[in-house]
Amino acid sequence: MKYLAFLFLFCSFCVQAQFRVTGIIKDEASKKPLPFATIQSSSGRTTIADINGQFEFISSTVGEKMVISYVNFRSKEFTIDKTNHYSVFLQSKTKLSDNEINESQKKAESFLNRVYHSIELNNPKKALSTYQYKGYNKIVVTAHPDSIKGKIDTIKKFRKIKIDSTDFKFQKLIRKQHLFVTEKVSLFQFSNDKFKETVLASQMSGFKSPIYEVIGFNLQSSSVYEPRYELLETKYVNPISKSGLRDYQFELIDTIQISNRPTVLVYFKNKKQINKKGLEGLLFIDQENFAVAKAIMRVRGIIDLTAVHEFEYLSNEKIWFPTVYELKIIKGKNDDPIKILGGTIEFEGEYDELGTKREKSASDYSYLQSKTFYYDREINKPFTIDRNSVAIEIDEDVAKKDTTFWIKNRKERFTKRDRNTFAVKDSLAFFKGINAKLFFGRKIINGYVPLGFFDFDLRYLMSYNNYEGFRFGLGGITNERFSKNYKLDGYLAYGLKDDKLKYHFGGTTRVGNFSNTWAGFSYTDDVQEIGSTKFNIDKRVFKIYDPRPINVSTFYNHRTWKGYVETNFLPKTESIWQLNHSKIQPLFNYAFFDGEALYNRYDMTTASVSIQWNPFSDYMHTPSGKIEIEKRYPKFTFQFTESLPKFLGNDFKFGKIDVRAEYEKQFINGQKSMVLIQAGYAHGDIPLTHLYNNSPNNLDREVLLQRITVAGKNSFETMRFNEFFSSQYIMFHFKHGFKRVKLFNKVKPSLVLVSRMTWGSMKKPEQHVGLNYKTINDGYFESGIELNQIFSGLGLAGFYRYGPNQLSRFEDNIAIKLTFTLDLGL
Repeated sequence: MKYLAFLFLFCSFCVQAQFRVTGIIKDEASKKPLPFATIQSSSGRTTIADINGQFEFISSTVGEKMVISYVNFRSKEFTIDKTNHYSVFLQSKTKLSDNEINESQKKAESFLNRVYHSIELNNPKKALSTYQYKGYNKIVVTAHPDSIKGKIDTIKKFRKIKIDSTDFKFQKLIRKQHLFVTEKVSLFQFSNDKFKETVLASQMSGFKSPIYEVIGFNLQSSSVYEPRYELLETKYVNPISKSGLRDYQFELIDTIQISNRPTVLVYFKNKKQINKKGLEGLLFIDQENFAVAKAIMRVRGIIDLTAVHEFEYLSNEKIWFPTVYELKIIKGKNDDPIKILGGTIEFEGEYDELGTKREKSASDYSYLQSKTFYYDREINKPFTIDRNSVAIEIDEDVAKKDTTFWIKNRKERFTKRDRNTFAVKDSLAFFKGINAKLFFGRKIINGYVPLGFFDFDLRYLMSYNNYEGFRFGLGGITNERFSKNYKLDGYLAYGLKDDKLKYHFGGTTRVGNFSNTWAGFSYTDDVQEIGSTKFNIDKRVFKIYDPRPINVSTFYNHRTWKGYVETNFLPKTESIWQLNHSKIQPLFNYAFFDGEALYNRYDMTTASVSIQWNPFSDYMHTPSGKIEIEKRYPKFTFQFTESLPKFLGNDFKFGKIDVRAEYEKQFINGQKSMVLIQAGYAHGDIPLTHLYNNSPNNLDREVLLQRITVAGKNSFETMRFNEFFSSQYIMFHFKHGFKRVKLFNKVKPSLVLVSRMTWGSMKKPEQHVGLNYKTINDGYFESGIELNQIFSGLGLAGFYRYGPNQLSRFEDNIAIKLTFTLDLGL
């Protein structure tokens, strides 16, 4: 009986502990919400209202007193009764004069200036020599069942009554389980300015193995001290950065105690009208050392994001160290679909295609919540980070941890709804099937369609050029379902105009896991555009329609044996080391003269290395290889090619050096700038087939409308095919894209300004017989405007040629092009 009474009292206490109080705090005069007001209970607990003045409080007893306070407003007290929701109106104190407002703003700016100048002392990556800790992260996609009406409606459609039970079924589902749950346990290490996460365990509802792209997805910044704060892979100016002191408006709200230390509440918002999607939030600043003791970052727009950073004060180190990170994503006001986790989770827009406001459905109440708890902390103890060239490393047995491991490392209660979610075969079926979409997306973005263990290559199906005419083919490569350590590839193609069969076959084997090293061989009998030197390391980009080859008529046939090693063994690099032997036959009127004989056929044996160096990017190493998870610029590519004299019948002695530098900058306001610098240098006896044509993309026709084609990515749109050739060149491409502007429904063009220029020369021009061409010693210049994505990816562009190589007729210097931008939503 004694134990029964104790159990009854315990259950009663648990019931009382779940007494949930919600409310909103507003200005009594304007009726506008007061963001980040302080709510303090008589039991000593404190909470803060959010940016909309809304708050939630878990009370233990009815009758508890609550005090609401806000700067420049009179505090107000109320007592909790059985009411679940409270609307609290605060009266403003005497209105401040302009001088008082200015003094208040100056005081806030001065205070934040001290915070900024104390970053070096308070940032753990600057103040500590080493540290490591474990982190338990849990992401839940779910909804509050009580928020959904859950009724069965009847809809009259075409004189028939249709039962709509969507909300009812959704509410029934969501009471039992979540839509998606994933857990992760990681070891975080910092030493010698290197920070690495090693994923020790991960499990995702509905999947036997975790999806690596989801693991590597960066939901929020781990630090509040970096110049750029990141939310959902979008970077914002940090309020406590040098730019933030200029871009944000600050207000000192209140003073409260955190960990028995006085902290100042600072409210901030972006004061630039041009950037309405900037951060807004609250900083809790330690009054003594000006460190961040807690931070709330908020973005309101298409989606509403609230990120919370909590810290613990370490008295020995005199520093605030992170303990909990939390992010909540809910739907905002918008007219576009919302895509989260790379488009695998999608919410519909607020408005339909006719522009009328859409009635909310059950899925609109869904939200994503991510919470990370840090534990087992070790500070200033010497250790070495293994493989510190990667930012994230995933253990081989990441999906094989048993129940004991999870019970030991979970830092949040694993509820019945959590368990039910993992029991469902595919908990994300509601969101279109993440696994199938990611598997398909990995392939289609590179132009493959996976069918079982084989990926069919779309580029072989059909194409057209002036030499082969229509070209049809079939080919592809085996995928990881065939083998994780071996690949076979090949294709067959046939040109209707030249009546020739082309083919390729090859195979590779993995020889290194962490370095993602593959060794392979291949044989190819095909044609290639002359002067089209490519970087071997370049990845294939998916193009529904590649405009340049259509108008190309000068090709050469090559029968090539190739052996190669592809590896990432050097940090931040990808490289291909290659040995080629080719038999070349020009398929146009051309011969190469070496001073003694004319060659219309020749053998070439070359060794080459192609390296792409991405020094500022972050990589994730998975059991299946490396993934570039954070692309940062600039990026550099180098390629060195050298012929091997008298080896396998090689006819010529020559060498080539090719370099490229790429830079992209994504601005917070949606604009984007791109710069490409590329150069090549060839020396020795080298035929025109293997020199440089500078990527022309214009037809040699009299009438302007007859020259309309589709613009390339980095081609010269006003330069005619075979107009210029070079043995050494340098070219510059500049682009600046502005934010898309909505003109009409589904008509949202993006304006891009383009400017290109190149210089080149030809050594030993007497060696090339049969083809007339010019050199670009004095330079070639063109500029233009692109209006991309006017409708469904289609756009229009215009370019103008000027400078020393300008043509005599004005209209011949103009090129009008169609543009096409493919958005796979991946």
